Amino acid sequence: MSASGIPAVPDTSGIPAVPDAPVPQGQYTSARIAGGLVFTAGMTPRAGGTMAASGALGAGLTVPDARPLAELAARRAVEAGRQAAEAAGLRLESAVSMTVWVAATAEFSDHSRVADGASTAVREELGGPAPARAAIGVSGLPSGAPVEVALVLATATATATTANR
Repeated sequence: MSASGIPAVPDTSGIPAVPDAPVPQGQYTSARIAGGLVFTAGMTPRAGGTMAASGALGAGLTVPDARPLAELAARRAVEAGRQAAEAAGLRLESAVSMTVWVAATAEFSDHSRVADGASTAVREELGGPAPARAAIGVSGLPSGAPVEVALVLATATATATTANR
């Protein structure tokens, strides 16, 4: 927060392209496999173990501020899924479903444009068809995160081609 009480706009230029390995921030696992699908926990935009930015859309943060944060959160979700799949001798094949939560004011209505950042990251990481997606506005997220992303991912046997690694 600035001295005026308005949240400081984050500098997102330094957000890493490759995220930190996901580490649970509570009593849960980063990803779990069931029925050949990987379900990831909600991932926030952390870099170097620290939240890359905090705040809400419509209260100091803009869509251009938040899109790279959504990308980072999505890459962390893909990485959590990849780690779980590899530990089970599988590989990720595609993203089936994605939920993007956006911390926002009641007046903010561009949730989908923020979530497009997460969609871009998932397509870059995995290729294939775009997943089904929900973009949901909420009043707050853990640790003040502006976005959170959870994925459901399809797997294939690790002996198949590894083009999606």
